[in-house]
Amino acid sequence: MNVSSSPYDAPFVSIGEQIRQWAAEQGERAALICDDKRYSYAEFDAMIDQCASALQRDGIAPEDVVAICAGASPWYAAVFLGALRAGAAVAPLAPSSHPDSLAGMIENSGARVLFLDESVREALKSAATPPTVRTVLLDAQGDTGESAGLDGWLAPRGTAPRYIEIQPAWAFNIIYSSGTTGLPKGIVQSHAMRFAYALRTVARGYGPEAVTLISTPLYSNTTLVSFFPTLALGGTVVLMPKFETKRYLELAQRHRATHTMLVPVQYQRLLADPDFDRYDLSSFVSKSCTSAPFSARLKEDVLRRWPGSLTEFYGMTEGGASCELCADEFPHKLHTVGRPMPGHEMRLIDPDGKELEPGSIGEIVGRSPTMMTGYYRQPEKTSEAEWYDRDGQRFIRTGDVGRFDEDGFLVLMDRRKDMIISGGFNIYPSDLEQVLLTHPEVAEAAVVGVSSERWGETPVAFVTLRETAASDAQAIAAWANERLGKMQRLAEVVVVDTLPRSAIGKVLKRELRESFKSSNA
Repeated sequence: MNVSSSPYDAPFVSIGEQIRQWAAEQGERAALICDDKRYSYAEFDAMIDQCASALQRDGIAPEDVVAICAGASPWYAAVFLGALRAGAAVAPLAPSSHPDSLAGMIENSGARVLFLDESVREALKSAATPPTVRTVLLDAQGDTGESAGLDGWLAPRGTAPRYIEIQPAWAFNIIYSSGTTGLPKGIVQSHAMRFAYALRTVARGYGPEAVTLISTPLYSNTTLVSFFPTLALGGTVVLMPKFETKRYLELAQRHRATHTMLVPVQYQRLLADPDFDRYDLSSFVSKSCTSAPFSARLKEDVLRRWPGSLTEFYGMTEGGASCELCADEFPHKLHTVGRPMPGHEMRLIDPDGKELEPGSIGEIVGRSPTMMTGYYRQPEKTSEAEWYDRDGQRFIRTGDVGRFDEDGFLVLMDRRKDMIISGGFNIYPSDLEQVLLTHPEVAEAAVVGVSSERWGETPVAFVTLRETAASDAQAIAAWANERLGKMQRLAEVVVVDTLPRSAIGKVLKRELRESFKSSNA
């Protein structure tokens, strides 16, 4: 199969169809390797067909939605691609989310089928999930209660699904923002967007010879931007269900990994491993990083000790424009996140939405061929995320503040939304604050991100208590963490007399961060 070297000019072919073509051309080549088991393209393609056929048998039609909430596995991947081949969109959900939040995502997505594992099924027993959703257990043999086991649900091996001509504008996936209260936002990405993502990786060496080591969850867009291009372009994915430094290094050396996508905290942990320099990583062609602030010092360490190029990407799951920093080519720009990618356009606007002159500091907005369709079933939220220039061109607002230097490299100044990025995952302080405010003894709450060696950032809450309060900080933290998802849990609660506020009443979170830093110095 010919792969265009131009980022976006190739004719559209769905990723499911691309994998089918590779199965015909290089059927014995490994598509997936997981837990020391090898799945050839021919075998993996047959697994995808089994899933697509079973979904069609169960009445799943094009543009329906299928949800998956489970740990990474080859069958997770096959179900995802099988749903796509059947024309459905996939909502990959984080198992670490609070059960009530999961139930809200499932309901909002309108999913007809939910694929999950036993741990998620147990967690959802306490939540009100839609009764019409059929559940299939990916880690069960045979039916268990109300859920079907995967082996019994699958269509017989060799069953061919009905061919569906995938339309570029159809939804490929719906990726949900984190949330514990209210309705999480489902980010809709189209088949055309995923196709464009795949094509742009050709410049970084993705293709039939690529061996991509995946160690982040399959529900994360961070993972999907390297997982799908690898398979679409005929490479091999080495799937690591759980990240652990020595296991990662062993797999990289054994399988002669050429590509990987990691979040900064993973780079930090790998380089801190006392045995890091003993492993042969000379096969690496390209390493990538995204999803969290990547310090210049850490970039320097990666460049010095790990062979292959290093590329940092700055952007959002929503799309818009992305920046690319080729760190090995621009070692004097490691304090930046690079320049807008080819075909991507970024501008800066003020709080009133007015475009700013070059050299100014403002909110970053962007447009490109890789933009979300919108937030699923939330047109108001979609409208809030959009900005239009004088010519009516649509941009996506990032909520981040930055400036461009004299060479066009973007320097991030702050995150207006005060989002916390912990271990590469987004945590929204307002979600945590809303949970804290439901505690009967909490009067006010503000959550900020503080530095963490383990996670990069971790959430800390500052609360004021009602006069009759009897609880202490530890009790409130324990109460809140019972109601939060695993990745959202508070590292600490600090009880204060008052929250610092500006003249217009806005909580000054910078002062809270500084006070916490000073008290823990």
